[in-house]
Amino acid sequence: MDRVGDLSLFLRVLDLGSISAAARSLDLSVAVASQRLKRLERDLGVRLLHRTTRQLHATPEGAALAAQGRSLVEDLEALTSGLRQAGTEVAGTLRVTVPASFGRQYISPLLPEFLALHPRVKLSVNLNDQMLDLVASGFDLAIRVGALDDSGLVARKLTTNRRVLCASPAYLEQHGHPRTPADLAAHECLLLVGSQGRQDVWRFTDRAGRDMAQRVHGRFESNLGELLRDAVVAGLGIALHSTWHVHEELRNGRLLQVLPDYSIAETGIHALMPQRRLVPPRVRAFVDFLAERLGDHPPWEK
Repeated sequence: MDRVGDLSLFLRVLDLGSISAAARSLDLSVAVASQRLKRLERDLGVRLLHRTTRQLHATPEGAALAAQGRSLVEDLEALTSGLRQAGTEVAGTLRVTVPASFGRQYISPLLPEFLALHPRVKLSVNLNDQMLDLVASGFDLAIRVGALDDSGLVARKLTTNRRVLCASPAYLEQHGHPRTPADLAAHECLLLVGSQGRQDVWRFTDRAGRDMAQRVHGRFESNLGELLRDAVVAGLGIALHSTWHVHEELRNGRLLQVLPDYSIAETGIHALMPQRRLVPPRVRAFVDFLAERLGDHPPWEK
């Protein structure tokens, strides 16, 4: 950057016609400006200026440097100005990856409002249930539902992810209501297969605070929560679901809660960002926006 600064000084000397005028315009002393011009000539190995008592003239080498270097300096100044502006304004392209079902149901309806609030932001949204590498994939942000892996990412909790066991009234009428987690071994249980494999061990806490785990099995499994929701509504078995995924079915009676006396550990819905010393304003604005819209009382819990 010293050489670019020296080149900018050289161009200013040519524009203003003297070293002293150029020094004043850049808030430099004449001595410092002269030293920097000499350093530039020494680094390049050519004389750039003819100095007389009355005026300065560019040498042929100086004229060639000015002709080719001016556009480079102007482009660099425009770039650095744009980057400084991007560091303070909510602007630029925001690339975010979101789980498919949650993104369609709860993030998608919020996007028009966010774009209206920040007209200089462009959004690129990837709906994907896979745990993509944010840095390698070029994402600014990921929304993750459930327990977090230990990683080098920065996480901010947006809201709580409460989970319940549920089944259709028809299934429970035909197969009976389990009374304890151990009873689940005799039931058809619908299994989610995620990034950590088949989730066939369900964990509970009873009213006395005792923790217990029960291995379950069934004939239906999927990596997509929507398929499991459709299957449990159709009466194929008992499923472990986040309330955001089945709250409407619980409200209208198409699903009933199973084992209500046993609690299931809550997880969270988080915004994950790469480790950065300076978080871009567009990322910070989006995370703040989601935290405000979801927050302590998310829409599916109302």
